[in-house]
Amino acid sequence: MPEIALKNATLRHWRMDDVQDLARFANNRAVWRNVRDLFPHPYTLDHAHQYLTVVTQQKPQSCFAIEVDGQAGGSISLKLGSDVNRLSAEIGYWLGEPFWGRGIVSEAVNAMVQYGFHELGLVRIYAEVFAWNPASMKVLEKAGFKLEGIMRDSALKDGQLIDQYLYARIKKQEP
Repeated sequence: MPEIALKNATLRHWRMDDVQDLARFANNRAVWRNVRDLFPHPYTLDHAHQYLTVVTQQKPQSCFAIEVDGQAGGSISLKLGSDVNRLSAEIGYWLGEPFWGRGIVSEAVNAMVQYGFHELGLVRIYAEVFAWNPASMKVLEKAGFKLEGIMRDSALKDGQLIDQYLYARIKKQEP
């Protein structure tokens, strides 16, 4: 994916010189609380360096920086499925707290969906959202995702058993 200019941000490839921004914006409990436990907290420079070492080598590229005001302020990715799920991917994203409330993630999700459908050949993109994160549900709904169901007590996060809401967007099949 080439660099994509959004209204208030840019989606672009991660670079090794993003390490300081990544560590600063990712080291936030409010961000960590809404992502998988693989995302460490506290988030250190070492974590940032390890992550960037991996994502800058990806083929195909499926993880991108969300650049806001000249800073790598967040991330958006597609976790590609395999075997019988090879035409599906899970979308994941986070944005540094100083940039919340500006509509950035909604635009980024739309751009990633288009990339997934048109460049990666996907037909289904889904997300699992913790019940305590209605803002993320709203982002997905604005991007055309539909609620497929609620997975009761399906995740243990921050010491709490929590429901997850399963959202998906399906590529329209041409007749």
